[in-house]
Amino acid sequence: MVKDNMELDSKSMKIIDNYLKFLKYEKNYSNDTIKSYGTDVVEYINYVNTYKNNYLKMKYNDLKDYLVYLDKENNSNATVARKISSLRSFYRYLMNEQIIDNNPFLSIKLPKKEKKLPRFFQYNELEELFNVPSLTTPLGQRDRLILEMLYATGVRVSELVNIKRSDITNKEIRILGKGNKERIVRFGDYAYEILQLYLSDGYQKLNKYNIDYLFINKNYRVLTDRGVRKILDKIIEKTSIDKKISPHMIRHSFATHLLNEGCDLLSVQQLLGHDSLTATAIYTHITNDRMKEVYFKTHPRAKK
Repeated sequence: MVKDNMELDSKSMKIIDNYLKFLKYEKNYSNDTIKSYGTDVVEYINYVNTYKNNYLKMKYNDLKDYLVYLDKENNSNATVARKISSLRSFYRYLMNEQIIDNNPFLSIKLPKKEKKLPRFFQYNELEELFNVPSLTTPLGQRDRLILEMLYATGVRVSELVNIKRSDITNKEIRILGKGNKERIVRFGDYAYEILQLYLSDGYQKLNKYNIDYLFINKNYRVLTDRGVRKILDKIIEKTSIDKKISPHMIRHSFATHLLNEGCDLLSVQQLLGHDSLTATAIYTHITNDRMKEVYFKTHPRAKK
């Protein structure tokens, strides 16, 4: 799982490879998360090797130079926090495997993350996106269904590509989310209409290998997270929208539009599959700004 790296010895390569397998099969982390963790660990060990140190014998005081190095590289607080979390997890694994007896990263405080408001689409922009895929072709039907499902349910792209036909009952989908937590998401008439079209036409033509997964790529295999992102990139290129698209941006739109229409925060939390209400509360900043804008535009005595 670890790519060859001339700066790493065979022992380190084996340790990292086993660690990444642990993340995949024991922790059920996504492929993107595993890749990020692996990259962080390899970069860190290469840094340590540069200064002739042994990463298996690092102490708290030995990490000061590494933290200074991260700062000099102009990493954002979020990137530094991720790298420290990755290494804290790696050293925890080493301790559990009795390779080391000390986790120096436990004492390192994570930097505060910069608060960034989620970017989202206005409804008219979503309508423009929906109108791009052609409903006369199998791939067009699939692409339209991807957009409809992302917006109708608010699911993560990793959850979307894992939807199977057997998970769908009428207008409900059983979703296996983060940490193998199961939830039921619902969708409305627009998505249902496109789903029926796709299942009766495009899906039949794409599903040459009798796959149970709902979304299939042009090579008749299961569509991946990366595949969805490429599809969305091509769709937005055909619109007048001057925004970079991502599946998560449609998820943000789902949550923001629900709150704007009066949905309560707890319900949005459950629909998104968030463990904590804190993760959902960030959307209230957007809706508060929206309410302020609407108030000053519409209230008769808001302005002279």
